[in-house]
Amino acid sequence: MKIIGIIPARFGSSRFPGKPLVQIDGKSMIQRVYEQASKSKLLDAVIVATDDVRIADEVSAFGGKFHMTSAAHQSGTDRCAEVIRKELGYDVVINIQGDEPYIDPAQIDLLISCFDASTVQLATLVKKIHTDEELFNSNIPKVVLNASQEAIYFSRHPIPFIRGKEKEQWLEEHQFYKHIGIYGYTAPSLLEITKLEPSKLEQAESLEQLRWVENGYTIQTRTTDIETISIDAPEDLIKIKGQA
Repeated sequence: MKIIGIIPARFGSSRFPGKPLVQIDGKSMIQRVYEQASKSKLLDAVIVATDDVRIADEVSAFGGKFHMTSAAHQSGTDRCAEVIRKELGYDVVINIQGDEPYIDPAQIDLLISCFDASTVQLATLVKKIHTDEELFNSNIPKVVLNASQEAIYFSRHPIPFIRGKEKEQWLEEHQFYKHIGIYGYTAPSLLEITKLEPSKLEQAESLEQLRWVENGYTIQTRTTDIETISIDAPEDLIKIKGQA
C-alpha cells in the first residue's frame, strides 16, 4: 500500500491572510507542518497543494515538494483530489491540515492504520470530550459513532440529547466525541466524493464530511488522546508559544 500525505495551503484566509507563511520560532508555519508530517513512519511522500506562488516559493526554499492547484477549489479535499490526479500510483491519501504546525506524526500513523482493513473508504480521528466547554461549543464538531467505530453523523450540536438530565450532567451519562480534522481516503473514494454536489445536511451544519455521510459513504474512525492546536487567527499563535 502506497500512501501520500497532502497539505492543502492557501494564502487567502479571511481570518488570517498569509497564514501558511507566518513565522513560528524561526520557521514558517507551512515548513513546520511539512516537517512534522515527514516524520510519519508510514507516509511514502509529503506534498503541499497550493494556489499561491508565494507559498510554493517558500516550500521550494526549505526543500519541500509542492503542486500548484486551482484557486477555484472550495475545500482542501478538492485540492487533494487535483494532486492525486497528477500523482498516480498512490492507494491512500492523507489530508493534513496546514494550520497545525506541531501536528504529532503519531496521529497521522494512527489514521493510516484504519486502512489496514481493505473495506475502509474514508477515515478520520476523534477524541473524547471531557468538558462542558467543548461539548457545547458550536465551533467544535461532535461525532456520533456506531458499534464499529464508524462515524454516522457530525454536528455542531451535542448529539445525542440526554433526556431527563440537566446539561451539566450529560458528560456523566454518555461519552461524547469531538472531531479531529485530519482525513484519509482511498484514492478512488477521494475522486468520487469530490464529484458529489453539496448536500442539505452539509449546508445546514457547514460541515463538508456530512456530504459523504448523506451519500452513503462509511467513515472509519480511530480515537486519539493527543490534543492538536490549530491556528485559525493571529491571536491563536500564543497557544503554541515555546513548543518548538
